[in-house]
Amino acid sequence: MTASREAPVHTSQAPAWTRRPANLARAVTAELVERIVRGVHPPGTPLPPEPILCETFSVSRTVVREAVKILQEKGLVHVRQGAGTTVTPPSMWDMLDELVLAATIAEDDSLAILDDLVATRRVLESDMANVAARVADQPVIDQLRRLVDRMDELVDDHVAYHEHDRAFHDTVMQASGNRIARGVVRALESQVANTARYMGRTERSLCVASNQGHRRIYERIAAHDPDGAAEAMFTHITEAWLVRRSGSGRPDRLQR
Repeated sequence: MTASREAPVHTSQAPAWTRRPANLARAVTAELVERIVRGVHPPGTPLPPEPILCETFSVSRTVVREAVKILQEKGLVHVRQGAGTTVTPPSMWDMLDELVLAATIAEDDSLAILDDLVATRRVLESDMANVAARVADQPVIDQLRRLVDRMDELVDDHVAYHEHDRAFHDTVMQASGNRIARGVVRALESQVANTARYMGRTERSLCVASNQGHRRIYERIAAHDPDGAAEAMFTHITEAWLVRRSGSGRPDRLQR
């Protein structure tokens, strides 16, 4: 009987993503997003042609075309038949996209993009607090009270404190029943919740001050005071960000 031949054992293989076109396209897309946001390919200029991109990233035309398609879906490029691919202005970018938002935050020393994120969050959450104050039942009110009381005990542990902080805000959002607004806030928060630029300072005194804001929100919701709850949420989100914020630019975009 002839012995079966075994396949040769390869001691070193290329990373898995290099063997999968879909993963390759995502990797190329991520790099091109960063280059566009950094200004390597400025708005209004053509993206390098396919042969150059293929050579730059050592990938096939199929991978490059898929990456460009994804860039177009994110609003970063415009593809015209016969005219090539042109980088679009930032006003056309999908800022809810995780790659676009992360790259923009990383490049923004003025923190204006984070100011905009906070401004968007406070508008949505203050409206949800307004609704929550009108519709919250006793179990929701009891849960908010438990979270506020627990956060008073966690001011020396900023990691555990912020976990309960997020739970408090999510309880208010869920109570409002506005799934769309909650989805937007959660999508934005998920991109920045654990980044140093957004979290900023975390000392005990800031946790204490932050929870005073939470308690005011809870009290207004418990009192079924929609306008008071909305104002307390708006003020809390603004003040909590301003004390954490440490950037070179002025937070003028937060003024109302």
